[in-house]
Amino acid sequence: MQQNEHGFGSPGAIPLSAGILFGLGLGGFFDGIVFHQVLRWHHMLSSWYPLNSIENYELNTLWDGIFHSLTYLFIVAGLYILWRSAQQRHLTWTSKRLMGSMLIGFGSFNVVEGIVNHHVLGIHHVNETVDPFYRNFFDVAFIVWGALMLVFGYILLRQTPSTRLDNA
Repeated sequence: MQQNEHGFGSPGAIPLSAGILFGLGLGGFFDGIVFHQVLRWHHMLSSWYPLNSIENYELNTLWDGIFHSLTYLFIVAGLYILWRSAQQRHLTWTSKRLMGSMLIGFGSFNVVEGIVNHHVLGIHHVNETVDPFYRNFFDVAFIVWGALMLVFGYILLRQTPSTRLDNA
């Protein structure tokens, strides 16, 4: 079983861990920028602390910032792993491997965040601006979207000759 120094895939290939971390970070940034800021469908704790007072808005904004900071750390960690790997050997740069691993990271973000935050903890829903009856439809669609990214990411990785998923 061949593995690189990070335990993922073939030596000389882009580390899957870097792509997955990029995907996790980009998934978080997409959620925060599009759903929190542009569409303003929800904030980090908006089911627990509705935006009906300045104090709740400030608390939600603080937790949005903490959330963005954590997603930023995913990107930094992915860049660090990629940089360390590139310095130590020649990497085989394949778009399918990078995009596949990023889709797996992005999809993982959606599935885990969707299940944990929307259903288990109930700290917010994807769209809190709609009638409560319809909120679960948005939540389920978010998880399905993430699952589709996982599937397409896996398909892309299977098409990459340097990737052996049984070693990843």
